[in-house]
Amino acid sequence: MNKTDLTNAIAAKAGLTKADAKKALEATIEAITEALKAGEKVALIGFGTFAVSERGARTGINPQNKAVINIAAKKLAKFKAGAELDAAIQ
Repeated sequence: MNKTDLTNAIAAKAGLTKADAKKALEATIEAITEALKAGEKVALIGFGTFAVSERGARTGINPQNKAVINIAAKKLAKFKAGAELDAAIQ
């Protein structure tokens, strides 16, 4: 399912127009993104939790020439499914 399919499904289930469903989906994604940028956790009870984790700097090896390289630290967006979502897909 892509973003267009999701928008169509939201419109059908909520009785909204496709344009309103698209605005709602984009606003939701934007709100979650802004919260994660601010370092906050977004918990949707029954669905799951979005959070930011940090991966520390480390050294790696370039597989082509076996040279040692430094890999910079970075932040990752993570999602952990809630119990209801897990149960629904079983």
